[in-house]
Amino acid sequence: MEPILIGKSLTPPDALPATHGHVLLPAALGNRHGLVAGATGTGKSVSLMVLAEGFSRIGVPVFMADVKGDIAGLAMPGTMNDGIASRLDTIGIEDYANEGSPVVFWDLFGKLGHPVRTTISEMGPTLLSRILELNDTQTGVLEIVFRLADDRGLLLLDLEDLRALLTLVAGERKDISTKYGLVSTASIGAIQRALLRLEGEGAGLFFGEPALDLADLMRTTADGRGVINLLAADALVLKPRLYSSFLLWLMSELFEQLPEVGDLDKPKLVFVFDEAHLLFDDAPPALRQRVEQVVRIIRSKGVGVYFCSQFPDDIPDEILGQLGHRVQHALRAYTPRDQKAVRTAAETFVANPALDVVDTISRLGTGEALVSTLQDKGIPLPVQHTLVAPPRCRMGAITGPERAAVRAGSPVGTRYDAAVDRESAAEILAAKAGKATEDAGTPAARTREADDAEDGGFGQAIKDAVFGTRRRQGMLESMAKQTARTVGSRIGNQIVRGLLGGILGSKR
Repeated sequence: MEPILIGKSLTPPDALPATHGHVLLPAALGNRHGLVAGATGTGKSVSLMVLAEGFSRIGVPVFMADVKGDIAGLAMPGTMNDGIASRLDTIGIEDYANEGSPVVFWDLFGKLGHPVRTTISEMGPTLLSRILELNDTQTGVLEIVFRLADDRGLLLLDLEDLRALLTLVAGERKDISTKYGLVSTASIGAIQRALLRLEGEGAGLFFGEPALDLADLMRTTADGRGVINLLAADALVLKPRLYSSFLLWLMSELFEQLPEVGDLDKPKLVFVFDEAHLLFDDAPPALRQRVEQVVRIIRSKGVGVYFCSQFPDDIPDEILGQLGHRVQHALRAYTPRDQKAVRTAAETFVANPALDVVDTISRLGTGEALVSTLQDKGIPLPVQHTLVAPPRCRMGAITGPERAAVRAGSPVGTRYDAAVDRESAAEILAAKAGKATEDAGTPAARTREADDAEDGGFGQAIKDAVFGTRRRQGMLESMAKQTARTVGSRIGNQIVRGLLGGILGSKR
C-alpha cells in the first residue's frame, strides 16, 4: 500500500536514504494515532488537509471537525501558483494535480450539513452529565433516571423523553428513593434547569432520530477513495462541553461497535480531534480514564485517532505516550508557558544528532514542521525538519452555493435531513396519564358525591332529606340516633339501678 507523503526533510538526508529525503507515513501504521501541534497560523490546518487527502487517496474514510471553516476547502480543487510550483519542485512531487476530495458535510445544528443526531440513551448519563455541567450528586440522580427507564422499558430518545421521566421521578420520589437511592427535588430541579439551558443553545436538535449510523462515516467512492466527513464546528466549538462530549461519544461508539480486526494494510477510519484541549479541560478523572482506554484499544478496531492542539502538553501524558506520529509546527517561546511547551515538545521526539530540536521549533516557518512517524516494525523515525507538501485542494473556505452543491450530491442523500419522532418515554407516559384521567371519569370510579351532583332537582332534594349530606343529617340518620339514645337510656338506667341496689342492700 502506498504511503502518505507528508513532505521533504530539510535536515541532512542520511537518515532517509531510501526515500530521497521524503518523510512518509506508512499506510499500515496509520492506526497508531498521532498529534498535530503548533501555534496559530503556523500551518496546522494545511497539515491536516495533507493527512486527510493522503488517507482518502488510499481508500481510508476520514472524520474531522472544521473549527474555522477553512478545512471545507477539501471539497474543491486548489489553484496553482508560483509558491506551490516552487514547493513541488523542491519536494520533488511529480504526480501532483489540483483536485477536490469526496466530502460529506455534517452539522449538529443541521445548517451547514446533514444533521447529526444521537439518542439520550446512547449518550448515557456520564457524558450527558458533562454536557449539562452537573455535580456529583446531580449526576447520581441522572444515573437513577436512566436505570429507572431501563427497568420500565422506556425509550429515552430526545430531551422531551428525559424531561417526562424527570417529572415521573419527581412524582414518585419517595418510592424511587427507597428502591434506587435518595432523589431530592433540588437535584431534579437542577437537572431540569440545565436541560432548559441546553435546549436554548440549540442542542435539542442533536438528540433524536434518525440517529447517526456509523457505517455512513466509513464510505468509499466507486473509484476506491475514502470519503472525508467534515463536521461544521465553527459554532459548535463555542460550546466546548457539547463539542468535546459529542466527539468523545462518537469515538466511544466506534470503539464499542466495531469488531476487532488486528493489524490491517490500512486503517478502516481515521478520526481527527481538532482543538483537543477542550476534551481535557476540567475533565473528571473518570472521563480521562475513559479517553485513555478508548485511545489505547481502538487501534485494534482499525481506527486511527489524530489529536490537533496548540501545545503538546494539552494532551495528558498517558495519552500523549500513545501517539506515534508527530507533526510539530512552530512554537514561539515568548512566555514561560511557551518555553515549557517548547521543551516538552522537544522531549517527545526521537533525537536526531543532526538537529537541535529546541532551537528549531521556535524558528520554523509557515508550512514547515518537525515530523516523526513510525516506520517498519513500529520504529519511530528520528525527528526531521520537514517542508510540508502542499494539499491538492483549495486552502481556504468555500462559498454557500459550493457547499450546497456538495451537499446535494451527498451519498447519504436526505436520509438524516428530516427528524423522526416515534413513540418513546414522553408519549408512553402521556398516554398513561391520559388513560388514568379517563378512568377517573367513568361511573365505576365516581364517588357518591359525584353521583349525587349529577342528579339535580326534586330528586336530589329528597335524597338529601332522607340520606343527608356532609353538613346536614338526613331523616334516617336522625331517627337512628334518636332510637339509639332511647334504648341506651333505658339500658343505662337499668344498669345504674342494679348497681345501686346491690350497694344499698335492696331486696331487688
